[in-house]
Amino acid sequence: MKATIVYASMTGNNEDMAEILEEDLQDFGFDVENNDVSFADASDYLESDLCIFVTYTYGEGKMTDEIADFYEQLAELDLSGKYFAVMGSGDKTYGEHFCENVFDFEKLFKKIGAKEVTKPVTIENAPEDEALDLIDHAAEEMNDKLNG
Repeated sequence: MKATIVYASMTGNNEDMAEILEEDLQDFGFDVENNDVSFADASDYLESDLCIFVTYTYGEGKMTDEIADFYEQLAELDLSGKYFAVMGSGDKTYGEHFCENVFDFEKLFKKIGAKEVTKPVTIENAPEDEALDLIDHAAEEMNDKLNG
């Protein structure tokens, strides 16, 4: 089972999340490719069974240019027969915009035909303690649904 993780990280929090998830999935026997969004192309997902995007939300729901470019590339694909998961970090001081881009990508993956394998994981700031458990649990769910 091949998984491709693409992450966008301004502070390093999402890069940490992607690395934790990568290790978890490798422990379950997945072949994992992990790339920064600046060095990835959405078409990389076409070669994978499991497509994962880890993003942050800037301010009040704005996508930065690199995230918006990837979103536009992704919108052009047909990922029917693929599975997906999304996760990301945010700041709860932005209220209703907390992790908004995570949910934007969830909607897009569904629109282009991919099947959701686990609910979105959203954490505040850095992945510590409870957040680590959420990432580990999501990886377990991915494994159970795809390798179970």
